[in-house]
Amino acid sequence: MGFGAGVLISALAFELTEEAFRLGGADAVTIGLAAGALAYFVGNRQLVTRGAKQRMSAGGEQAGASATALLLGAVLDGIPESAVIGISVLEGGSVGIPVLAAVFISNLPEAFSSSAGMSRGHTRRHILVTWGAVVLACGLAAAIGYGALDGASGNTIGLIQAFAAGAVLTMLADTMMPEAFKKGGTAVGLLTTLGFALAYLLSTLE
Repeated sequence: MGFGAGVLISALAFELTEEAFRLGGADAVTIGLAAGALAYFVGNRQLVTRGAKQRMSAGGEQAGASATALLLGAVLDGIPESAVIGISVLEGGSVGIPVLAAVFISNLPEAFSSSAGMSRGHTRRHILVTWGAVVLACGLAAAIGYGALDGASGNTIGLIQAFAAGAVLTMLADTMMPEAFKKGGTAVGLLTTLGFALAYLLSTLE
């Protein structure tokens, strides 16, 4: 999780925020970051009250959480990242390797934890259907990020990129990085830096 956090920090800094500034300027970055952070904050607060506080945990502590809360949590975390994938295809013609790696790595702990918790109160079929719904929702977000924004102004795309960056950054600070430190200790800082450095170097090769 620490490594994935470093990769995501690099992606949102260089693939999103920097590009948002280039396309939309300081106003798009400021408004987008604030709106994305606030949207994630409000959504996350609602999920906490519904039992999905530990959804990013790798230990499967979700036995008491409702399946709906887990589903909404995965969608809330995944939609900004999926939209970023669609936007990156729109901008560069292909999915950026750092972004794709970050999304894959960062979502594994949540998937393991949610599935382990749901297995204590739900059938395997129910779990598969739930995650199938998550896949469809995130796939739709990626498709919208690619299709609906084709021909959009630079300011609009920059605003959406900054929005996604704000949401992902808030997720990192609120759930992913604290959980990584809780489970991994002080070594997480080094792995976070490693993830950031590798993602940045990969972005220079694209």
